[in-house]
Amino acid sequence: MNLEKLEEIILKNLENKTEEAKRVFHGRGNFYKDFNYLSVDSLGKILFATFHDLIEEEKEKSIIELLNKIAVLKEFDIFIVQRKYKKEGLFEAIKGEIPKSYEVIENGLKYKVTFSNRNIGIFFDMKKGREFVASICKDKNVLNLFSYTCAFSVTAINSGAKQVVNVDMAKGALTTGRENHHLNNLDTKKVKFMPYDILKSWSRIKKFAPYDVIVIDPPAFQKGSFAATKDYEKIIRRLDELASENCVVLSTLNDPMIGTDFVKEQFISFAPSFKFDRRLENLEEFKALDEEKSLKNLIFIKQNSNKT
Repeated sequence: MNLEKLEEIILKNLENKTEEAKRVFHGRGNFYKDFNYLSVDSLGKILFATFHDLIEEEKEKSIIELLNKIAVLKEFDIFIVQRKYKKEGLFEAIKGEIPKSYEVIENGLKYKVTFSNRNIGIFFDMKKGREFVASICKDKNVLNLFSYTCAFSVTAINSGAKQVVNVDMAKGALTTGRENHHLNNLDTKKVKFMPYDILKSWSRIKKFAPYDVIVIDPPAFQKGSFAATKDYEKIIRRLDELASENCVVLSTLNDPMIGTDFVKEQFISFAPSFKFDRRLENLEEFKALDEEKSLKNLIFIKQNSNKT
């Protein structure tokens, strides 16, 4: 695959450009040979490109020149490059200036992002998961574990959830989460923001149980706090004491080295009352050569023991 083909794909994906956030090139799924280090997003007035790996300087320069041409052609006000492989100085404005903060739109809802941290504030590949939660949460009590900036909470409250409990040890992320609710004029009286280490805070979390919907969206690995291979089971073991009858769990994992069987086996071993229902399809924009190495959104439903 060459630069001409890259340009063709991005322009095609920008044909119906709107204010809504959309991935217009996804190299991380290894679907496009020679560009697996690159992702490009359309964020309203911003074209945002991320280089996940260090590549040859001239090649990077050529890609940036091409993307800048596209930014001008498609009338983006700003074009930002993120070099995610670096430890500092990750962001550079190629066109326009980097805003101190910015709002992106997904399904009509606003989310604050900042071009300063390694992760800007929302994971766009989780859109289908948020849509699923929105479809089932009306009048429900929702637990949002590893809530980050509370995007699941925003969509749940907007869709009529009775209450959402957000838990994440990053206070700054929860502060942004509160702002995300305010951006959308949502009542935060129905929302809890709990800045705790989940694995050490079950009594606090249980206080607001039982939960009708539980979202488990951990990092695959976070040094010093969470490793999916050894810590995922600690969450699954707690589900029965947190869940209402017929509780629905959205269990997610985005680690190319860990497949769906790992998650299913966790439930079979440590929460057998929850039965696997289905896996949500990933967005077409995030297509992968091997789906087992892509985002895994798995739905489990608690079986009512009173049923005959």
